[in-house]
Amino acid sequence: MTKLSRRRLLQAASASLPGLSLSLAAAAQEAWPSRPIRWVVAYPAGGGSDFLARQLAPQMGRQLGQTIYIENRPGAAGIIGTENAAKSAHDGYTLLTGDNGAMVFHQAMYKRLPYDPKDFAPVGFMARFPLIVVVNPQSGFNDARQWLRELKANPGRFSYASPGVGSPHHLAMELLKERTGSFVVHVPYRGTAFASQDVMAGQLPMTVLDTAAGLPLIRSGKLKALAVMSPQRIPALPQVPTLQEAGVSGFEATAWQALFVPRGTPEPIVQRLSAEMRKAILAPEIKPKLEEFGLEVLPGDPAALTAFLQKETAFWHQLIRSRRLSAE
Repeated sequence: MTKLSRRRLLQAASASLPGLSLSLAAAAQEAWPSRPIRWVVAYPAGGGSDFLARQLAPQMGRQLGQTIYIENRPGAAGIIGTENAAKSAHDGYTLLTGDNGAMVFHQAMYKRLPYDPKDFAPVGFMARFPLIVVVNPQSGFNDARQWLRELKANPGRFSYASPGVGSPHHLAMELLKERTGSFVVHVPYRGTAFASQDVMAGQLPMTVLDTAAGLPLIRSGKLKALAVMSPQRIPALPQVPTLQEAGVSGFEATAWQALFVPRGTPEPIVQRLSAEMRKAILAPEIKPKLEEFGLEVLPGDPAALTAFLQKETAFWHQLIRSRRLSAE
């Protein structure tokens, strides 16, 4: 073979490589998922975040033709598990349940965060837990309006328990304090169970609970619901007024859950995950279970979640700065 022929052969081979690479990448993407998918929940098993993921994972797995298994990585207010997911391969085999704390609050509450919310690509909003103001039945608080009057008239006299600094429950009360000009002492606990126990025991008069944790205690009479923090009354507690009805104009605070993947995950995979998540969460065998648990099911797509995150970040970061809140 002449030098000219060899040169032309090499040129032809080189010219075909980009096309070959693209074909191989496309084939690999088309084959997804070809192995089990890991779903990281940055909280302990048995909680609301864990419940939602464990209801959806088997259904999505059946739809995708692969196993989706839950990996609980609790600790540091969700930071440990979120960091782990952020540093995972962006190949469609790692999912993350993200919430208000991990994706909005922590960035403003911590000076050093081992991940950035921008390390993730939004897949879609899943659901939210309404928040409820609850009190010890012997606290002397009869209704929401009287409770608000007492708080404002007695600055610093009352304390409230929260599941932890930087939790949606904590930030919701801080928003209420700002809106009403009240001063209530914050007593953070390590989780909802401990906060609830001390309120039931009369150690503190009040706390904020999400529906997953609060409904069983309210229905059993161990705690009394004064108001919901959603803009409308919730079906599970139709007799309990909203804070807006009690006189706090425009008040809204919830604990929400959304699905994310590491940024860089191929867009077709993100879109497929989003479609399968929406299909799963609305399935007739899934949606009623979630609603019975106290969730408001609101599945969305990546674009809607992106816009929602921008709005949430602007609102809550301003509140955190104005009230000089910090988790450190």
